[in-house]
Amino acid sequence: MARPAVLPPEEKVRIVLSILAGEVTVAEAARRAKVSEQSVGNWKRQFLESGRAGLVAGKSGPSSREQQLETQVADLTQALGEAAVELRVWKKSAEGRLGPSRTSR
Repeated sequence: MARPAVLPPEEKVRIVLSILAGEVTVAEAARRAKVSEQSVGNWKRQFLESGRAGLVAGKSGPSSREQQLETQVADLTQALGEAAVELRVWKKSAEGRLGPSRTSR
């Protein structure tokens, strides 16, 4: 059996939105689009996880680059928090030795 033609992302979005709106069932949408119910289910999952971009990319979840950037953001956020705490400690220490500064609140 020949493989069906690949549907454009806009068509997949239209199909998924009609399912989510309750206009058609997964089975009915699959029959109309001449694809398997599993394909329609995958499109729905991809759309719910990643929006339209998930259907364009044909996969779900963040790319390896996105994961790398998320890790980097988490590391930098933690470092910034630690630096803020360290700065507060230094200010408190300086106030104890020098008295309160004119700019402290």
